[in-house]
Amino acid sequence: MKSRYLGRDKSIHDHRKSEQKKKTGILLTNLGTPSAPTASALRTYLREFLSDPRVVEIPKFVWMIILHGIILRVRPKKSAKLYQSIWTDEGSPLLVISKRLTKKISKIFMDSRDDVVVDLAMRYGQPSIANALNSFQKQGIDKIVVLPLYPQYAGPTTGSTFDAVVDEIKKWRWVPSLNFINGYYDHPLYIKALANSITEHFQAYGKPDKLVLSYHGMPQYFLEKGDPYYCFCHKTTQLLMEQLGLEKDEYVLTFQSRFGKAEWLKPYTDATLEELAQNGCENVAIISPAFSVDCLETLEELIEENKAIFLNAGGKEYRYIAALNDRDDHCELITDIINTQL
Repeated sequence: MKSRYLGRDKSIHDHRKSEQKKKTGILLTNLGTPSAPTASALRTYLREFLSDPRVVEIPKFVWMIILHGIILRVRPKKSAKLYQSIWTDEGSPLLVISKRLTKKISKIFMDSRDDVVVDLAMRYGQPSIANALNSFQKQGIDKIVVLPLYPQYAGPTTGSTFDAVVDEIKKWRWVPSLNFINGYYDHPLYIKALANSITEHFQAYGKPDKLVLSYHGMPQYFLEKGDPYYCFCHKTTQLLMEQLGLEKDEYVLTFQSRFGKAEWLKPYTDATLEELAQNGCENVAIISPAFSVDCLETLEELIEENKAIFLNAGGKEYRYIAALNDRDDHCELITDIINTQL
């Protein structure tokens, strides 16, 4: 009997010991990037991205004909040239900066505790969500927290990330605890970090005639079907302007990055910039609060394309305010969001 109870006690001891070793995996995710600024790499990336039903809500049979028959034959070469204009020696800016951000977040937790593992994944391309989750599984991680780096929830970004996470985990025999953070558009530290970056820019370059807040665009019918993204963008803007103390005539909210012929959320960034210049506005500063990390849509579309539109229409000075990237106050925000889940 004694040996029987000793065996039971040992089992309980081992169980408690394993309980103490439990770890939480923090998965930061972003949209993704091609592996290289080439037509071949862009074709692979765009095929995955544009095949997502959350991104393009057209009957699949019809869309596959358009995608493979037209878009993937023409778009990759054009997109490759755009990526070439922003590509760095280290690679894609989105991936390079996201890695730096992840490294800083990881160090913050490593310095304070040993039960948290932080990793990075992209919704499309590499490093993939599936590979990151499988790495967590191999490490015996008991709880997973997924934080998509999109402040304002949208179906094609945050919702699609949730789909990818579930598609992988539903294959597992044992499913760990899963916490999915679906946005932080009104988080006080997010608003504070944005306000800090804008204030610093004003102090360095002066206050512009108009501050333009350019959010990523979305088809109008997404809003009509119930996607809250548009509303979250307006709420972020309201809170940010209150923090900065700017009046309604000192800023404008717009939407960029249209694709296809459908009507998208308005007002459009490019058309607004042209109109501002034509109406005598000479000096603008532009920021894109929806992007946590600088990427093609900011480094090429905003800094190059939209600058040219504004200056060609008569504007005099156009300045871009960088994304939060790996700023310390951005790291503070992300760390605070994660800590609420631990």
